[in-house]
Amino acid sequence: MLLIFGLQLVALVLACLMGYYNVAPMGAVLLLIVIVSALAWLAAQRHWRQVRALAQWVDSWHEGQTELQSLHPDHALQHADADVAALARSFQRFANRLAGYNERERNFTRDASHELRSPLTVIKMSTDMLADEAGLSDFGRRSLERIRRATREMEALVEAMLILARETDPGQGEQDFVVNDVLRDELVDAREMLHGHPIELQFEEPATFALHGSPRVFAVLCWQLIRHASQYTGQGTVLVTVLPGAVSVCATAGADHDPHLPGQQGFEYAIARRISERFAWALDLRVQGGNSYVAEIRFPQPLPVH
Repeated sequence: MLLIFGLQLVALVLACLMGYYNVAPMGAVLLLIVIVSALAWLAAQRHWRQVRALAQWVDSWHEGQTELQSLHPDHALQHADADVAALARSFQRFANRLAGYNERERNFTRDASHELRSPLTVIKMSTDMLADEAGLSDFGRRSLERIRRATREMEALVEAMLILARETDPGQGEQDFVVNDVLRDELVDAREMLHGHPIELQFEEPATFALHGSPRVFAVLCWQLIRHASQYTGQGTVLVTVLPGAVSVCATAGADHDPHLPGQQGFEYAIARRISERFAWALDLRVQGGNSYVAEIRFPQPLPVH
């Protein structure tokens, strides 16, 4: 490009000098200027065409694509100069590495889903059989309930991690579901998991709406916020409210409880934040009055309930 514009500048200077010293008539000088400018423009277009082809080639690729033969630089840029060809080959290597990473991630998700859930299923079956033992002591039954709660919490955590690991997988069981119905079912499991803790879960639904998405993802997100609110307040009441196009989780810490600032601490909140960002559900977390915890999830496209 520098050579093209340099030659154009020299040709224009010569044409101007020829006109200034009457070496050539003014019409010929103007015609020469037009011809030189047109040739420079055509030469520049030839080089920009290679850059445009590279841009189209990159734009046609999407993250997670594994079939890269159609994007091979030898096919898309057969007559490119050295710099453009080097960029194309570098991007093709990067795309291959990213496709390999996505493939390994899918394999890990599939294997982890089986390897992590299988021992949890065995633990659940074993606790159910132990619960039927007639001679089990009160201490043993209390320990058994703690194992059950820990197993359910572990299941919810594993499911949340697998949801985040399946970021490149489409669908995730998407369907139309009523938010209120999913929350009622989730709160039943949440009360069982919080059994033994000085936490009371309450549910209010002044509004009703539906969503198109994965009800299991929504349930896991709400459970993570409920668990984070329970750890924040220590004891008392956690209120889950369905608002128009939003769901809020509120809790108030007791007078003898020193709450931590939410958003800075808490693995549960980190998971909830990543899920909300993954599915474009706006999550707002704030503290009111120094000890009141409010987490609100807003959904951009709520659906009416027929």
